[in-house]
Amino acid sequence: MPACILDGKTVAQRLRKSIADRAAALRQAGKRARLDAVLAESGGDAAARVYAHNQERMCSELGIEYHLHQVQGGDSRGDLESLIRRLSTDAQVHALMVHLPLPDGVDPYPIQSLIAPEKDVEGVNPANIGNIVYGRSSIAPCTALAVLRLIESTGQPLRGRFAVCVGASDLVGKPVAVLLMRQEATVVSCTKFTQEITGLTRRADVLVSATGVPGLVRGDWVRPGAVVIDVGICRVIGADGKSRTVGDLAFDEVREVAGWVTPVPGGVGPVTVAVLLENVVTAAERR
Repeated sequence: MPACILDGKTVAQRLRKSIADRAAALRQAGKRARLDAVLAESGGDAAARVYAHNQERMCSELGIEYHLHQVQGGDSRGDLESLIRRLSTDAQVHALMVHLPLPDGVDPYPIQSLIAPEKDVEGVNPANIGNIVYGRSSIAPCTALAVLRLIESTGQPLRGRFAVCVGASDLVGKPVAVLLMRQEATVVSCTKFTQEITGLTRRADVLVSATGVPGLVRGDWVRPGAVVIDVGICRVIGADGKSRTVGDLAFDEVREVAGWVTPVPGGVGPVTVAVLLENVVTAAERR
């Protein structure tokens, strides 16, 4: 029997209902959920502006106040850093993020590191990533937390299960492994270069792939009935000459073996967007 498709839009909708309820409860208590976002425009980042516009619309629908701070591409990196520092110390701001990409030549890492950890709703400040290991922060990188939400949506317990994470990036692979460990799963982290990798993946109750290599995970990599989460995303040209978005899975093969599987697109992506706003409400509640 083909796997159950984990529809990210459905999971995200449930999250949005919870977010709206929590935001309403904050308003009733005389408080507010507010997101401040920084957009450093470089002239060629129309997608970032569209995303910021959609984010503003979604915040409005969920009862979250939204403030967009725009920095022109011609301004210096120092101006961007000064803005982040000011917002990080502003008592009115409790949730802060920076839209990517940044202008050419500006490294996101030091910019994101300036965000106060308690306001870092994307979970990209190194302090927050480190605190996940010690269980001192529930604000994890949004994509990693979205993976956990999707696994939880299957109703399958994680305690004592064997999980394999293929890909060890700082913002996805490594945090996913830690989050699964904190659920008391037995976790193996590997990469596309791991020798005899299928000997690990075929044992996995939960398999998460985040490499960005199209079709890397084949059907014979997967244990029958496993939960398989595809975080990889890239554009490829099909036989018809048209560009399309695909993930790490050879989807049609994996679907015939797995118990649950996420599609690309429509799997992890929508949940990641919702998790960011969930983190905004969490930050508001803490303050």
